[in-house]
This record gives sequence, structure tokens and C-alpha cells, in this order.
Amino acid sequence: MLLAVDVGNTNIMVGVFDDRKIAVCWRLATDWNSTEDELGITIKSLLHHSGLSAGDISAVAISSVVPPLIYSLESMAQKYFAVKPLLVRPDMQTGLKILLDNPQELGADRMVNALAGFTLYGGPLIIVDFGTATTFCAISGEGHYLGGAIAPGIGISVEVLFEKAAKLPRVELVCPPTVIGKNTIAGLQSGIVYGFVGQVDGIVQKMSGEFPKPPLVVATGGFASLIARESKTIAKVNPLLTLEGLRIIYRQQKEQAAAGKVQEKPPHV
Repeated sequence: MLLAVDVGNTNIMVGVFDDRKIAVCWRLATDWNSTEDELGITIKSLLHHSGLSAGDISAVAISSVVPPLIYSLESMAQKYFAVKPLLVRPDMQTGLKILLDNPQELGADRMVNALAGFTLYGGPLIIVDFGTATTFCAISGEGHYLGGAIAPGIGISVEVLFEKAAKLPRVELVCPPTVIGKNTIAGLQSGIVYGFVGQVDGIVQKMSGEFPKPPLVVATGGFASLIARESKTIAKVNPLLTLEGLRIIYRQQKEQAAAGKVQEKPPHV
């Protein structure tokens, strides 16, 4: 089984794949100070709770946008699962051509999302990921990563609002019955939800105009389902897109390694 770990600035997504099928997944809070032991014990406990064990894990794939945690994650994989993990890097050969001014700037999560999106849905494609930041990734019909946009995320924006406005109460993020709120709570819910719906649809529509034909729009991340219900542009929601990307990139790298070993064998005499 493959243990896939996607580390974001706010959450860590952990999933276990049995071949191509995800068996179980969890969302953890990201703590930049976590040690390999804290991570290992937490994941082993979650596996045990789901009827699995560390012995069931034969491979580990990791993508992380939090550099301080990379060493802990690599050490965890070797100490608790006895495997050398696959760590996603921008220079990996994935079949996606990265057309950025500096390809090394592309975050591991965005690269994995792009690979998963193009593999699962083809192109052209726009992927909207609702994480700490809301990111928009543009992928051409040929599988080229064209670039994108980065906006402040929903969670962090809302936290700043509540922090700076003492009289505003914290509210549940749900769609209100009407856009015109009749009280403070409904007004906040309307402004937050429809405000971000408008942001997403506006950026997607502008971005779509730079494609030769209309792209498919796929959303992922914690608030994807909430925004997609009201969005006019989001066509699909895949909350596990990044984990699927880790599965795909692990399979790719494994096949490339196997092909390399075959080529290195001396010819039969």
C-alpha cells in the first residue's frame, strides 16, 4: 500500500492507496515543529484505528510546501515504515512541461494537482485549490503548465476579519438563504461565501479568455464543495486531487526506475 502525504501550510492530508483505490484518508493540522516521532506515532495510530498497520505500507510519497517539515517527514518514513520516501520536486520528469519564468518556483502541491488533473480529465484545464491560499493553475490541452494566480485563502481571510473587527462574531461558513442578509450573521455569511464565489468566477473567466478553447474547471481543497455549489464556472469537485496526484507521480517514478534498470542490464550473450 502507498502512504501519500500532502503537507500544506494549514493542513496535512494523509491517504492510503491500495493500488489505484484510496482506502482511507485523514486531514491533520500542520505543526511546523512536529518531529518524526510525533508524525509517525500519529499516522500509525490512525492506521490502527482503520484496521491497518505500519507493515501494510510498502511505499511513501510526500509533497510539502513547508520546508521545515521535510526532514521530519523523510525520517518518519524510514523510522516507522522502513521505506525511503519519494519526495516531489519541481525537476521531476512527469510529462508536464512547466512554462514558468522559473520552474523551480512551482510549489509541490500545484505540480501534483496539475499532473493529477491532466491525467484524470485531460486539458485544457483550470484547477482551483482552496487551501491557505486560493490557487488557480492553468494547464494547456497538451499538458503544459502555463502559470496561474494566487489569492488569499478563505480561512486566513476570515480569521483576519474576525481578529481585526472586535464586534463581528465568528460564524459558520455556509450559504445563507438570501444574498441580502437580514442580520449580522447572515450578512457575514453572504459577504464571505458570495464574495469568494465572485472572486473565483471572475478570475476563472478572465483566465479562460487566454485559452484557445474553454477549459474544464476543477476545484479541490477544504472549501471546494461550498464554493462550487454557487459557482458558475466550477464543473467538477475532487477533494482528493492532490493525493491522487501523489499516487500518479509515485507510479510514474516507479515505472521510470524500472525502465532504467532494464536498459542498464547487459545484453545476453
